[in-house]
Amino acid sequence: MPSVRDRQARFATYVVYGVQGLSFASLLIQVANLQAKHRLDEGTLTLLLLIVPVFAGVGSVAAGAFAARVGSRLLLRVAQPVVAAAVVLAGLAPDLALLVPALLVFGVAVGAVDAGMNMQGVAVERRYGVEVLNGFHCVWSALGMAAALWASAAAGLPLELVMALPMVLAVAGSLYAGRHLCAPEEEKVPAVAEVAGRLPWRPIVPLCLAMGFLYVGDAAVSNFNTVFMKDVLEAGPRVIPLAYVAYQAATLAVRLGGDLAVRRHGPAAVVRIGGVLAALGFLGVVLAPNQVLGIVAFGLTGVGLSVVAPQSFSAAGRLDPAGTGLAIARVNLFNYVGFVVGAALVGGLADVADMRVAFAAPLVLAAAIVALAPGFEPKRARSAA
Repeated sequence: MPSVRDRQARFATYVVYGVQGLSFASLLIQVANLQAKHRLDEGTLTLLLLIVPVFAGVGSVAAGAFAARVGSRLLLRVAQPVVAAAVVLAGLAPDLALLVPALLVFGVAVGAVDAGMNMQGVAVERRYGVEVLNGFHCVWSALGMAAALWASAAAGLPLELVMALPMVLAVAGSLYAGRHLCAPEEEKVPAVAEVAGRLPWRPIVPLCLAMGFLYVGDAAVSNFNTVFMKDVLEAGPRVIPLAYVAYQAATLAVRLGGDLAVRRHGPAAVVRIGGVLAALGFLGVVLAPNQVLGIVAFGLTGVGLSVVAPQSFSAAGRLDPAGTGLAIARVNLFNYVGFVVGAALVGGLADVADMRVAFAAPLVLAAAIVALAPGFEPKRARSAA
């Protein structure tokens, strides 16, 4: 039975995931407004958007080294308020000279928090002895949707105010959670501390590849779903956003029951099924003859892709029995690798061919996740480690 302290740490971790979802979405959904405010052309905007995943990768790598020494709680207590501050600064920035540094700081801090919160999630899962990571990612998705609803309801207010107000809640949540997260001695496992720092790459590679392939697909949907709906399926302004709503709603719905599915069927089976469904979803996008089936197809990609990230982090935690967080930081790095590659790959194919052909790339990579599923099996992972 989990102790009172375990439940306290679990609730604090829910808060951290929620704050991260709220903060990330509060910036992401304002990209078009920031573009209009600073009169950016498409090329400049693309370069600015690449700042975030590139420097997030730097932040994730640094977080692994930092947390291995002092734990992820201190990392989160420092980095998560910085994320909120960077969102506010991005909204306030009067020109590119201040917007670029704000995005750079946001990227580094987001990468650090992504790694740190998953270290906490794995620590809580280890203490509970059952799968709980899907629940944390579910809260991330829910608060991201809340940020989008706030932006919709607050349309017409000054951009600076729309971006700043949610960050008051974010900072308050971060300050509360920071006191109750797992301490370093609760994250690490002294009995196996002698293996710390000697984590082989080989058993982690399938998890890294699956994470990268997942985020190629996520980048394709996040960056190009509106273009696909508008230019390929000729959707109107009221219909265009429904593709992304379907994607996020499906992600949230699956994560609500994801932990139960993993406990019953095992992580490898869940990831395998997820890869199949994601590939079918992208096939549906490529072949979609009308708007309704296009929206359904985007939702199906969310069903399939949503299970991969939580299981990647959970499996990485099993490969790091000392609880150093190094394996999680390595896997988290491929989040940003996949996002950068996905944006460039799909955008490049769309330029040289068309948008339907472009979505065939994440289709192939989603199918490849099926072949990587055995790397998520606990028994095989432990044997490899």
